[in-house]
Amino acid sequence: MTITQFKKSFKKIKEKGWIKSLRRGPTGVGHTLEQLLGLDENNIALPDLGKIELKSHRVDSSSMITLFTFNRKAWKMPPLDAIRTYGTPDENGRLGLYFTMSQSPNSSGLFLYIGKNNISVRHISGQVIAEWQLDSLWERFAKKVPALVLVSAFSEIRGKTEWFKYTRAQLLTGTTQEIIKEQIERGNILIDLRLHDKGTRARNRGTFFCNSSKKG
Repeated sequence: MTITQFKKSFKKIKEKGWIKSLRRGPTGVGHTLEQLLGLDENNIALPDLGKIELKSHRVDSSSMITLFTFNRKAWKMPPLDAIRTYGTPDENGRLGLYFTMSQSPNSSGLFLYIGKNNISVRHISGQVIAEWQLDSLWERFAKKVPALVLVSAFSEIRGKTEWFKYTRAQLLTGTTQEIIKEQIERGNILIDLRLHDKGTRARNRGTFFCNSSKKG
């Protein structure tokens, strides 16, 4: 599907109004849109950019939209040591680091430090937990998300079924190290740690770089 074909198909979807979700749960908004578009994968194409990522979100939802994950060579403290030093019990009773980082210290004393050329998770003691160079983040972002179509949908629960009204599709292209740094500073790009203690090792689901769906 080309971007021109997507525009035509999305216009028809908008005209349908409220549409019954084809899958329960948080992934219903994206799955339903893909089925309506006839996409088995996010295979929208744009000349000179190649594949475009298709992301959907519920308007006014507090959930985050994952842009990419990036862990390579980031951890300055062994992850298992970090969990056992700064972790808190998760809903299953496992010790973990499940934190959405901000520039203000959390209950474990961890915060996001934004340097001139890097971003890091640190403890108020000065311990550096993990660190990413801005040039590496930019390369990762450009590779994973050369372009993004972000679709917004209103959500309504009728009985036990969710319904969606797809209202807007935005094509987002291009970024720089400066833009990434600025968006992290503003809280529009969030860094989400997701790892827990597996006994002999850390189970790391990845460090997620996300867009706050409320901030756009």
